[in-house]
Amino acid sequence: MIIKKFISLALLIASSAIFAQDTIVASSVKKEPLTRKEVLDSLKSTFVRDNIASCIDSLWMKELVSLDLYNELTFDIKNINVDEKVEYELPTELLKERLKKLDEKSPFNIEYNVGLENVIKSFLKNRKRAFERLMGVSQFYFPLFEESLAAQNIPLEIKYLSVVESALNPRAVSRVGATGLWQFMYQTGKQYGLKVDTYEDERSDPLKASKAATQYMKNMYAIFGDWDLVLASYNTGPGNVAKAIRRSGGKQNYWNIRPYLHKETQGYLPAFLATMYIFEYHKEHGIKPDRAVANHFATDTVMIKNAMTFKQISDLLDVPVAELQFLNPSYKRDEIPYITGENHYLRLPVNKVAVFTSNEDKIYAFVQYESNKRERPYERLASRNTNESDNDGTISRIKYHKVRRGDSLSEISDKYGITMAELKKWNHLRSNKAPMGRRLKIITKEAIASQDKKVTNPDTTSVKESTAIASNTAKIFKEEKVISYKDVVKYHKVKRGDNLGEISDKYGVSVAELKKWNKLRNNNLMTGDKLKIIKNERVVTTVRKEIKADKNATETAVTSNEATENPTDFYEVQKGDNLFNIAKKFNVSLEDLKKWNNLNDLNVEQGSKLALVNNDEDPTKESTYKTEVKITEHIVDRGENLGIIARKYDVSISDIKDWNKIEDNNIQLGAKLIVGKKYVVSTDTKNAQTKKENIAVNDRDEVKLYYVKKGDSLFSIAKKYPGVSISDLKKWNGIKNERLKAGMKLKING
Repeated sequence: MIIKKFISLALLIASSAIFAQDTIVASSVKKEPLTRKEVLDSLKSTFVRDNIASCIDSLWMKELVSLDLYNELTFDIKNINVDEKVEYELPTELLKERLKKLDEKSPFNIEYNVGLENVIKSFLKNRKRAFERLMGVSQFYFPLFEESLAAQNIPLEIKYLSVVESALNPRAVSRVGATGLWQFMYQTGKQYGLKVDTYEDERSDPLKASKAATQYMKNMYAIFGDWDLVLASYNTGPGNVAKAIRRSGGKQNYWNIRPYLHKETQGYLPAFLATMYIFEYHKEHGIKPDRAVANHFATDTVMIKNAMTFKQISDLLDVPVAELQFLNPSYKRDEIPYITGENHYLRLPVNKVAVFTSNEDKIYAFVQYESNKRERPYERLASRNTNESDNDGTISRIKYHKVRRGDSLSEISDKYGITMAELKKWNHLRSNKAPMGRRLKIITKEAIASQDKKVTNPDTTSVKESTAIASNTAKIFKEEKVISYKDVVKYHKVKRGDNLGEISDKYGVSVAELKKWNKLRNNNLMTGDKLKIIKNERVVTTVRKEIKADKNATETAVTSNEATENPTDFYEVQKGDNLFNIAKKFNVSLEDLKKWNNLNDLNVEQGSKLALVNNDEDPTKESTYKTEVKITEHIVDRGENLGIIARKYDVSISDIKDWNKIEDNNIQLGAKLIVGKKYVVSTDTKNAQTKKENIAVNDRDEVKLYYVKKGDSLFSIAKKYPGVSISDLKKWNGIKNERLKAGMKLKING
C-alpha cells in the first residue's frame, strides 16, 4: 500500500513538471546598470585628440597648490627681528656694493642698514630651498604682473611684492581674510571691482587681481609720492601710514617712521627688499630655480556653456584636478557655474583647449547625463493628452509588453522611457509587483511627418493611421545622411614661437601649401599675422525622402492593428559615433544595445554593424554578433619611458597603466606592454555568402587602404597611423617622390 502511494506521488510530480513546460516563460536577461566609467570611456573613445603632451606635471602641481610655503614665509615676516644678528658668509662690503647697484636701477630707496643685512642673511640661511621653488613658479606669474604694471607706468620691481604677500599662491588666505596673490581684503576687492560670490572669488584671479593691485599702487603714489610708503600702505593701510608720519613729527622716510608702524609692517619693506636682492643675485648664492611649472602663453581660455565640475573636466580631458586648480584659482568650489547673463571661462593648456573645442557637444552631453542622475523629488513629467499628436511632429503609439519571469515594473518603465506611475495608471495596477504573463499596455511617443489631422483615440491609433496612408492623405518620410567633402577656409593667428612646420602639423597640411595659400616667399612669420588654411572636410547633410506606402502592407497593418515598425534593423558605425549617441538617435536603451550585440563595454569600431532590434526573439534571424578585442603590444627599448611610449601610440599614460596593471612609472627594459585595445563587433552567420563577405572584410583589415584627400601629404598621413613612417608609405605603395593626387589608394601596413 505504501509502495503504491510513493509510485502515484512520483507520477504526479513528473506529470506536473511535464505539463508545466508549456506554461513557463523564458526568463529575460537581467539588465546590468551602466557604470559612470563605461559611459566615460565610450565618450572619450570618440574624442578628436591632440598629440601634444600636457606641459604640467601633476605631482609637481600638487606641491604648488599646497599652502605650506605661504605659511612659512608669512610666519617669518611676522616674527622677523631685524636687530638679531645672523651668521652667514656674505661680506658686508660686497652686500653694500650690490645694494647700491639695485638702488641705481630702482625707484625705491635701497640703502644699506644692519637690519636689512640681517633679513637678507636670514632668508639665505633658512629659506634657500623655498626661493628655488618660488623662482620656478614666478616664471608663470611674473610676465602677467609686468604687463599690468607697465600699462600703468608702475615700477616693475613691485612684482616681488606678490612673493612677500602670498608666496605666489593664488589660493592663499590670511588669518584676517585677505585672499589671492595680492592679498586683497573683501571690501578693498569690492572697491576695485573684484567680484566675490558663492562660486567665484576674483581676488584669486591672477589677471584681474593684478590689474586691481596696479590701480591701487597708482592711487597710493598720488597720495604719498614715495614708493616705500606706497608699499607700507599696501600692508597696513594709508590711514596707519599717515598716523605714523604725524607721530614721527612729519618725517616721510620709511626708515624714520618705521618704529611707529605695526610690528608686521616693520618687517614688511625689509622682507620685500631682501626678496628683490635674492631674485636679482640668486646665481651668486648658488640658488638654482626649479623648472618652469608652465608658461602663460601655453594656456588659453574657453567660455563655458554649462555648469561643470573640475572632476568632470579632469575625467574627460585627462587633466589633473590640481592643474585645473592652479590654472583656475578663482573658482572656490572646484566647480564652474553657469549663470544667465554672465560669462565664465576655463583656462586650460593649449592642446587641451583644442580637445575641448573639438568635442564640446560630447562633453556637454556627458555633463547632462550626470546631471540627469541627480534626484529631483518634486519634478514630474508634464502630463499630456495621449490621444493627440504633439506639436513637434510626434504621435502616440500603443505597444504591449508581456511580463516574463524576473521582470519588474521599474525595469519595464526604464526600457520604454516612461515612469512607473504612468505604467500603473495605464494598466490599472495597485501594487509595484509585475503580474507575470500579463500583456502590459505601453503608450509611447514616436516621430512622424504627417499632414493628416490629429488622432483622437489612442486605442484606434494604428487603425486610423493605416487608413490615412491607404487613402493618400498622410505622408511618411525617412531621413538619409549624405556625406560629401568640401574645401573650408580657416585662419590661424601667428603667436610668438610659431613656425611653418608646427602650423602645418597642427592642421595636417604641407609647408608648401601654406606658402602657396599665403603667398610667402620664405619661412619667416610675423607675430599677429593671419595665415589662410584650406581644409577638405567631411560634411554630412540630412535628406528627407518620402516613403510610398504599399497597399498590401497597409491592409495588413489595418487588419492586425499593429504600429508600423522601423524597417532598419542594423546600423553601420560612423566616425565619431559611440553607443551613447547611437542609443539616443534610435530611441533605444544602452543596456538593450549591449545585450543585442553581446558587448561587454561601450566601445565600438568604425564600420562595424550594430543590431537595433532583438534578433533572439525573431526565429528567421540567423546572424549572431560577437565582440573581439584586438591588442597592440610594444617591447620596451633602451631609453624609453611611459611618456614616450604613450605619445608614440597616441594613448594616455593612465590607459597603459590600467591595461598592464602598473602602479608607478617604472618599466623594465625588454618588457612587453599592451599599448592599444580595440573592440570589434564581428558577425557569425550560417549563410555561406555572408561568411565570404566576412572573410573579405578580415582580408581588408590585413591591408588597410587610405583614400587621399585634397591637401593630404605623406607626412600628415603617416601621423594618422602610429608606427608608420614616410619611407614605409613610399615602400608599400611604390612612390618615388612625395606628390599625391586626390583619390589615390594608399596601402598603410603593407
